Amino acid sequence: MSKPLPRCPVLGLVGGIGSGKSEVAAALARRGGCLVAGDPLGHAALRQPSVREQVVARWGQAVVDAEGEIDRSKLGALVFADPDERAALEAIVHPWISRRLREQLIAAKADPNCRFVVLDAAIMLEAGWRTACDVVVYVDAPRAVRLKRVAAQRGWSEPEVAKREQAQLPLALKAACADTALENSGGPEELERHVDALLSRLGIDAAKGAARGLASAR
Repeated sequence: MSKPLPRCPVLGLVGGIGSGKSEVAAALARRGGCLVAGDPLGHAALRQPSVREQVVARWGQAVVDAEGEIDRSKLGALVFADPDERAALEAIVHPWISRRLREQLIAAKADPNCRFVVLDAAIMLEAGWRTACDVVVYVDAPRAVRLKRVAAQRGWSEPEVAKREQAQLPLALKAACADTALENSGGPEELERHVDALLSRLGIDAAKGAARGLASAR
């Protein structure tokens, strides 16, 4: 890095779908990082009464499940197929998610036991959360590897992945926005070595142990 990092730097993770950002985040947390994850916040946002009301007002009861909660699969089928609908959903949920992210980042930096913060948010760049990071790490993996992972983990077909990729920035742009990269095409042991090498490059003193994280969003 061209300049020294602050006492508790924020490492933001970006990459393609299936690149393994969550696995990288977990490995970093085991080394003393305090994890702030955007995906749980996205789920929590849809459980907020004010957000739920706005979602139902726009897309109707068709996106509500038998328990009265937002059915993320049904909602996703609508918004990922139409950029305008996706933008409408983002306008509803992003303000709440952004507030919670800021709160969690502040809490993490105030924790004297937190060596660094890991921000794992799939749309970090798209949502403008890049400014919260001291270092952005591009998690790289070949497309064939990524497709195999998401098929095994989420059951998504290649067309489904392609549709969801259209909702995100192109990978080349994500890579260009990053300060450094971490290769994640191999197995767990290889990833552990790459994570150690990353922290060494950044001059961060890692401490292996139990993973750290913030309280779940409500």
